[in-house]
Amino acid sequence: MSDAARPSVLFVCVHNAGRSQMAAGFLTHLAGDRIEVRSAGSLPADQVNPAAIEAMSEVGIDITKATPKVLMAEAVQASDYVITMGCGDACPIFPGKTYLDWQLDDPAGQGIEAVRPIRDEIRQRVQTLIAEVRAGRT
Repeated sequence: MSDAARPSVLFVCVHNAGRSQMAAGFLTHLAGDRIEVRSAGSLPADQVNPAAIEAMSEVGIDITKATPKVLMAEAVQASDYVITMGCGDACPIFPGKTYLDWQLDDPAGQGIEAVRPIRDEIRQRVQTLIAEVRAGRT
């Protein structure tokens, strides 16, 4: 693991502007400092999706300071768990990492009504992930 006491999770989607930012927001909120959280994108956008920011605000999580980041091999290498959300072949594979692929609708270009169910599904998956990380399995 990246740190003797803290596992680390990297959320990856193409633009690092919606799904991965919401997932990182939920994991940070729900796990606190028990899990190191990263997010990145294979082709990062200029800003986080405003509908994602609004949807997270509705559940009391502020991701307004989040910024899309480019996916670097070092981030993957430094993470114990890599959760992909549609980045396909752009995600490097390293031995010893746990890879999960979450098939989620893309909130890009969607209004808040379409983003809410995506947000809620991400929350459920993050809650399951926390239990898996704590148990040391996937």
